[in-house]
Amino acid sequence: MKALYPGTFDPITFGHIDVIERACKIFGCVTVAIFDNSRKRPLFNLQERKLLAQAALHRNPNVQIETFENQLLVDFANDSGANMIIRGLRAISDFENELSMAQTNAKIAPNIDTIFLMTDSCFSFLSSTMVKEIAHLGGDVAAFVPQNVAAALQQKFNLSKR
Repeated sequence: MKALYPGTFDPITFGHIDVIERACKIFGCVTVAIFDNSRKRPLFNLQERKLLAQAALHRNPNVQIETFENQLLVDFANDSGANMIIRGLRAISDFENELSMAQTNAKIAPNIDTIFLMTDSCFSFLSSTMVKEIAHLGGDVAAFVPQNVAAALQQKFNLSKR
């Protein structure tokens, strides 16, 4: 069984990593599928997000990192041989949107299932958007993201000059 954990990962956080590591215990191997979301304006381009994720997850041999764009997730999943989509939930408020997406995906591609994993409660408040805002305002994000991501945020926002 091949599992995909899709997202924009702009940037990858400890909450994402928590879900990825727990998904690896269930599926053995997990493909982190980074995509461009036309509804979002990412801080990092697709290649930068891939490199940040690779560096953050390099110690886990059961994780693969791939990117895709201009394609439905279920089409990408089918093309890559995946039959399971992993979605992380932080709070009940995430569930309604995620359920709707899962049901839509099931209608389009009935051969692909979705599994929901709750992030550890210590990360339930955490979002990439929040991390970017903290970093933009010069705050310390070391408790929320790997060191390589914190450094990339600092560089992106030119914080070393403040």
